Amino acid sequence: MTTAALPRSKVKDQSRVALSVESFLEAVRREELNLQSFMLLHHGEVAAETWWPPYQPNDQYHVFSLSKSFCSTAVGLAAQEGLLSVDDLVLDYFPSYRTPDIERNMGELRIRHLLTMSTGHTQDPTGAIRNAADGDWVRAFFESPIEAAPGSLFVYNSGATYMLSAIVQAVTGQTTLEYLQPRLLKPLGIEQATWEMCPRGINTGGWGLRVTTEDIAKFGLLYLRKGLWQGQRLISEAWIEAATVAHIPTPTENGIDKRQGYGYQFWRCQPNGVYCGRGMKGQFCIVLPEQDAVIAITSDENRMQLILDQVWEHLLPAL
Repeated sequence: MTTAALPRSKVKDQSRVALSVESFLEAVRREELNLQSFMLLHHGEVAAETWWPPYQPNDQYHVFSLSKSFCSTAVGLAAQEGLLSVDDLVLDYFPSYRTPDIERNMGELRIRHLLTMSTGHTQDPTGAIRNAADGDWVRAFFESPIEAAPGSLFVYNSGATYMLSAIVQAVTGQTTLEYLQPRLLKPLGIEQATWEMCPRGINTGGWGLRVTTEDIAKFGLLYLRKGLWQGQRLISEAWIEAATVAHIPTPTENGIDKRQGYGYQFWRCQPNGVYCGRGMKGQFCIVLPEQDAVIAITSDENRMQLILDQVWEHLLPAL
């Protein structure tokens, strides 16, 4: 097995898994779901892969909020290297921004609250942060009012993920993408990945990553294998476990799969033990530990729950 490509399965065409894939693809057609690509890994091999024209295997996709799971991994690697702890206060990493007002607003906010989107905001501040007139998104985040106690409630917050990226850059002197290159991307054979930046040169963290479908599948396989890749430990098993369990309930989210709880930038899913990274318009990295499987999907589809419904109905039983 090379780092460049995942091995392809020799599963016979009439196997149970192959038939379930046919059923899934037929359901996608019947429901008119606008998928771009689909890849199924089973027992570490590619058991099925499909691209819908005009998309092709080497195409890179903007994976939107699936970027968050990669950003979380950078935080885990920095924690592994002793550069930070999830219990650290966020403001301690940005002393030049400390004022009495910001101290009162953000003084109790910790990295774990950013990871679990439990910052205490009652509305997502990301729009205001991105529209900061001076391009200083960090200051705009610190000035966004927190109304509830950090850790008390979940509110979806891409600005929190941006702050994770800013912390990674603060402790490493590199962008999140640069930091991940030798530690994650190169070992997995993920090449030519790009990531948007804010006006101050910090990777956006919560969106903006561009990778291929197979790159998404490799990332999921690393998590499925508890941080091991070809016998090499890339991420600690303890971090994988912590990142992928539910730390906070998400009962008001839209769609039943988004109401299963949130980890460190990963969502829990309905089936037992299943979790995923997910992005707007139907970008998915679904990890199924009990089935020893990973599913990577890219799409341009607003009906994200309907995509997952087809996965659970048609693919899960055969796996």
